[in-house]
Amino acid sequence: MYSLLQHEYLGFVMEAYIVQLNPLGDFSLSYNRIFSHTAKEFDSFLDETDYAIIKLLEECDQEYIIRKFYKKPERPAIFFPKYYDEKMHLVVRPYIEKRLLQALNLATDKAIFEMGKEGNPTWKRIKIATEPASVLFHFRRNEEGTRYFPTIKYLDKRIEFMFKDAQIICNQPAWMLLESTLHYFEESVEGKKLQPFLNKRFIEIPRSSEPTYYQKFITTLIEKHHVYAEGFDIITEKYDAKPILKVSEMWNRQLQLVLYFKYGTYIFPYRSGNKVSVTLEHKDDHYVFHRVKRSLQWEGAKVEELQLLGLQSEDGAAFSINKTSTEDVADTEKLYSILEWLSEHQQELEDKGFVLEQNDGEKKYLIGTSKVSIDFKENSDWFDIHAVVYFGTYEIPFIELRNHILNKIREFVLPNGEIAIIPEAWFSQYGNLFSFSESGNEFRLKKMHIGLVKDYTSDNLATLTMDRKLEQLANFDEIEDVSIAKAFKGELRPYQKAGYNWFHFLRKYNFGGCLADDMGLGKTIQTLALLQKVKEEQQQKAEEILQLDDKNFKDVSFKVEPLTTLIVMPTSLIHNWLSEATKFTPSLSIFVYTGTDRDKNINEFAKYDIVLTTYGIVRLDKDLFKDFYFHYIILDESQIIKNQSSKIAKAVKTLKCKYRLILSGTPIENSVEDLWSQMQFINPGLLGNHTFFMDEFATPIEKKKDQEKADKLLALIKPFVLRRTKKQVATELPEKVEHIYYSDMSVEQEKVYEETKSYYRNQILKLLTEQGIAKSQIHLLQGLTQLRQIANHPKLVNSEYIDESGKFTDVLHTLENILEKGHKVLVFSQFVKHLTLFRTYFDAHKITYTYLDGQTQNRQEVVETFRKDESIQVFLISIKAGGVGLNLTEADYVFILDPWWNPAVEQQAIDRTHRIGQTKSVFIYKFITKNSVEEKILALQERKKHLAETFIGIEESFVKSLTEEDIRAILE
Repeated sequence: MYSLLQHEYLGFVMEAYIVQLNPLGDFSLSYNRIFSHTAKEFDSFLDETDYAIIKLLEECDQEYIIRKFYKKPERPAIFFPKYYDEKMHLVVRPYIEKRLLQALNLATDKAIFEMGKEGNPTWKRIKIATEPASVLFHFRRNEEGTRYFPTIKYLDKRIEFMFKDAQIICNQPAWMLLESTLHYFEESVEGKKLQPFLNKRFIEIPRSSEPTYYQKFITTLIEKHHVYAEGFDIITEKYDAKPILKVSEMWNRQLQLVLYFKYGTYIFPYRSGNKVSVTLEHKDDHYVFHRVKRSLQWEGAKVEELQLLGLQSEDGAAFSINKTSTEDVADTEKLYSILEWLSEHQQELEDKGFVLEQNDGEKKYLIGTSKVSIDFKENSDWFDIHAVVYFGTYEIPFIELRNHILNKIREFVLPNGEIAIIPEAWFSQYGNLFSFSESGNEFRLKKMHIGLVKDYTSDNLATLTMDRKLEQLANFDEIEDVSIAKAFKGELRPYQKAGYNWFHFLRKYNFGGCLADDMGLGKTIQTLALLQKVKEEQQQKAEEILQLDDKNFKDVSFKVEPLTTLIVMPTSLIHNWLSEATKFTPSLSIFVYTGTDRDKNINEFAKYDIVLTTYGIVRLDKDLFKDFYFHYIILDESQIIKNQSSKIAKAVKTLKCKYRLILSGTPIENSVEDLWSQMQFINPGLLGNHTFFMDEFATPIEKKKDQEKADKLLALIKPFVLRRTKKQVATELPEKVEHIYYSDMSVEQEKVYEETKSYYRNQILKLLTEQGIAKSQIHLLQGLTQLRQIANHPKLVNSEYIDESGKFTDVLHTLENILEKGHKVLVFSQFVKHLTLFRTYFDAHKITYTYLDGQTQNRQEVVETFRKDESIQVFLISIKAGGVGLNLTEADYVFILDPWWNPAVEQQAIDRTHRIGQTKSVFIYKFITKNSVEEKILALQERKKHLAETFIGIEESFVKSLTEEDIRAILE
């Protein structure tokens, strides 16, 4: 059974007891108080509900209260008189009542008693009422004041409780012990509202106190409970409500959305008050309480509508954008996201009956749709931009937002003082439009930004009016066909003819271009065909002038300008250009401007159609070159100028000419940054200045993997970069089969490798910790290079090493099998020492071969020997010296002895034989040493291919792009 008692300090509590029955079945005076730890002794008398009640009640025990709220051990006899005060009681009593109410709600069918004064727990049996009682509060106002008292009904009968020794057991909600019944009440009456009337008939409110008392007490009482009034009015009113969503500025200048409900002229914040809200009207000596019944169910439905639109409820009536969409957004952006949300959903909110408001006296934000209308119209050298932005009903020239868009300023002040919020998406959508447009009063783009213009129109962000011919630049298949020069010896393949036509199209509009075809697809031939056509057109022009001269002029030489073209290339390609020109365009006069004994008379250039020179010569003679105006300047292997701050890049950009072209199978070798210098050469200003390009494109693309920026960059360069792969256009090329051959290290080789790896691992990891990744790169590169050399053959780092190398043995074994079948093989390594080991072996075993590295003087003679001498089956080549400029289709096997940082370089090496003219299948063997850094290089290359697939054929600089995680993985 459970006994209710009044503690001297804690107030009413309840305790659990086991009481022994006497032989007659009545309560004896033998009983035990029970707790959770002793209840098991009486398990047969208890059920699960009893255990729950016992647990709740022992948390209200005085000993438990002392431990919980005082934290120090103390006897109750000392604690309560000395330490327990009113301040502590205000905390402890609600804690007790919460548990007491839970216990009473569980104990409806349990034996409950009131404890006697002598401590008998079974003194008087009490019961819990079967249903809640109701309270009616009476107010009677007369000339002296207002009398106030409550009446209580239970089972539809009024019960007397005043002067009946009733006790308030709990305050909120009220439980009252009256005679032998525990009553609880409808509508959560507070006990303190009944307490004064246990021993008092009424409370008198004097006239002087009525205004305050009516406003603070009676108003809230009418909201929550039944009230009967005489001497003043209570009017119940019903209205069709309207939901109001108000933009409000908080103390920290942030915006929030606050939901109100308007019933007639009455406005109530969401979650405020009860289902009845009361306002007081006091006029003269008359009081009127307007009792407005609210539909909480309807209000809840309106809240659900907001939630479905993406809002979430905060404290009170405040709402915010759903956190899942704004959790990573800065506070200022959250502010603007609220306004954007309102503008986006304005019509839908209004359709659902919501009224949108803003507080008076604060910033007034425009709530409404915003859109931009852009029209591009082609002019002679420009695209004129006609752009208007619409903020609600306002029409603003878009150029007025230039500073806002470029500096990402969200707030734009409208003519009426309202503030329009520029949508976040506009900064990325239109930032490039302002960055590349003219900065004066004219709003226009250079024609070279046709890619940007087409990007806007394809995304339906703008309309475009332009020449049909210019539009063909974006639709490559429709470019006008140009006949081949009569003096061109040979025939262009269909894709080469398309490239030739593209060259002419660029020339017509004075654009520069980058021919980025795969290695071996004939970039040289397409270029020579263009130059032959240029000469033929010039000759035709000269003939027309001569005919005119017969009638009018004596001297016409000044009318035909020299059309000298400068082609700049690596030294290793000079012979290739000479050879191809002799074969396909023998009528073009060519001057080779190279060598230490070169004639530095630049005026000689005018006598020739083509001047061939090298990047090194341009760097040395830049002051001479700058005085000559070329017709075309063409850079072969243009990735050489990828570093915009290099002396070669700076020297090349001082050259003067009418047209510019660049040729490269890999215009991007290290990073997206490589693009800038080359695009700046062919079309200055296309990608903005270098700082802008790095901030706007390179860094977001490489560091943040920003696909949107990548797409925009691609749109800018696409019209000026023509790339075809062998797979696309050279379908007649035979199959190319790649095979990775994994070699085990020899026992001694593995020992040397592990010792070296351990040494560098400790050194590099220490540097990473102490100095960071940037200052560790030199040691990292040194360590990786040694490990790669050992993976090939330890003799590369220690000439005294006398044991075997697993890879060296496997390469020789594979090579012997291939040579026996009569095949020719190209063997590439980046380490000259590695090639030297094979030379030594071949010499000792009488295997004939040719050899080429950076020191080879007679390159073409060596190449021709391999091509024409069938007895020579092996060509040892340094990958750096022989990766470009060689045509070796006589070979049908390629050995890559060590993986290069840049897979594009490996591909160039393979393309020495897998190119136009090859009739046999080409087999590529890549030799990789197991459990070495070479395996890690392959894995990392696979992870870093995204940029290569996005832009032309990109490979990131291996060492520079390594993260600390990558380095630790390599050194595992």
